[in-house]
Amino acid sequence: MTRTSEQVSAHVRLPDFFIVGHPKSGTTALYDSLRSRPEIFMPEMKEPVFFATELPRQAHRYRAPETLEEYAALFEDALPTQLVGEASASYLWSRAAAGGIAAMAPDAKIIAILREPASFLHSFHLQMVQSHNESVKNLRRALALEEKRREGSRIPPRSSWPQLLLYSEQVRYVEQLRRYHERFPREQVVVLIYDDYRKDNEGTVSEVLSFLELPETGPIEIASANPSVRMRSQRLDDVLTAVSMGSGPAGRVLKETVKAVVPQSVRRGALRATQRRFVHADPDPPDAALMDEIRRRYRPEVEALSEYLDRDLVRLWGYDKLA
Repeated sequence: MTRTSEQVSAHVRLPDFFIVGHPKSGTTALYDSLRSRPEIFMPEMKEPVFFATELPRQAHRYRAPETLEEYAALFEDALPTQLVGEASASYLWSRAAAGGIAAMAPDAKIIAILREPASFLHSFHLQMVQSHNESVKNLRRALALEEKRREGSRIPPRSSWPQLLLYSEQVRYVEQLRRYHERFPREQVVVLIYDDYRKDNEGTVSEVLSFLELPETGPIEIASANPSVRMRSQRLDDVLTAVSMGSGPAGRVLKETVKAVVPQSVRRGALRATQRRFVHADPDPPDAALMDEIRRRYRPEVEALSEYLDRDLVRLWGYDKLA
């Protein structure tokens, strides 16, 4: 049962704003930029996924909070003068998140970021492979498996969130935005376009600060985007993650040995550096023919989104040039 704002203790601090997604669309860079501001508190755990109740808590790589008390604990170090926020890129995909957030934080502000569908799916599929949710490294074959996976078959044995492998569910932009617009006033929701963010990082962060009604005090720190990578070896990545984060018997022993002197953020940084050197590689260029097929498939969605946002995304994303 979803609690409402009236049922939440006055002593529980909940976010004033949410970055709701999409993944691979600049959400991590925006999270890092906002988190660097002294007037904003965002927890070290990006992606608490607390309101995306379709996703199992125990499958989260860093153990997602299961109770309101655990969730609220993420924000207990925030100063009274700070705005509190969190970023879970699955909240835009989730059918439950908008209602859950509205019930418990009706005054919250919502930040969504959208990316051209073909480039989004290309990057998102690479992320699914990197996170071990996807075992099929070829995007065309992964897309072709969607109906079988919808029926519960051909799910990778190590996929913790198989719901995310229904790739077409990700590209329902108008439906996803409506879920938030139906529950929050328009002035509490801002929709950013990934192309604008890439073209003008500082200008986009400035727009978000204005949306949050925060003054621009001091320079805006621009964080680098979370790049897409190609996995060289999922098995080696398993070993590195187990050792770094304490998964499995051997990993837990090593973690207990070093955690008292090595902060979690440093361990994660070392893991990422090792992955970049030995596990990850630059992604192969996308299949141009497949990208055009995806664009033709989602042209109606882009046209509907253009009308919904009153912005010509058909032209911006080059859909007017499709054969």
